[in-house]
Amino acid sequence: MLSLSAPLAQQEWLAIDPVPNNLFSRVWRDWLLDSGSLTKRLKALPNGTFSVKPLSTRYGRPTLSEAKTLGLPLRTRVYIREVALCLDETVAVYARSIIPMTTLVGEERKLLTLKNKSMGEILFSHKRMRRGPMQLKLGSINHEPTWARRSAFYLNEKPLLVSEFFTRNLLEMINQ
Repeated sequence: MLSLSAPLAQQEWLAIDPVPNNLFSRVWRDWLLDSGSLTKRLKALPNGTFSVKPLSTRYGRPTLSEAKTLGLPLRTRVYIREVALCLDETVAVYARSIIPMTTLVGEERKLLTLKNKSMGEILFSHKRMRRGPMQLKLGSINHEPTWARRSAFYLNEKPLLVSEFFTRNLLEMINQ
């Protein structure tokens, strides 16, 4: 499971549009605000082989913020998937997906069997996918400072929430 610092878990997500240029560096801005496939972008880096390492998959309850973003009652049962997106075994991004049970019907049921496949591969190849507005936050994960972003996605109008926590390792890989 991801170890979110208390300040990160409690900090509000910000929906800023447009995002001020001075909020973060040009490199972070380029990665955080990119609305395309993060998986595709990581695979394009020359730093090694891309892989997805599952950290945790379970049924549980969303956080208050996650429930609010998806328009769910707080006690709603959801499927939670946490993974590390890696380049040559080095974690570049941690990702947390919240999928309501009502989303996991029909063809979206395949979201339960991703194993070490990227969520982005499913989302960005889906014929009826749309992405909601992006939200940002700054905090720490596993005791390391990080920028994070999240968006609600809709597959056949069924919602899920994907949060991505960018590591300092990614910045080092980009700057090589």
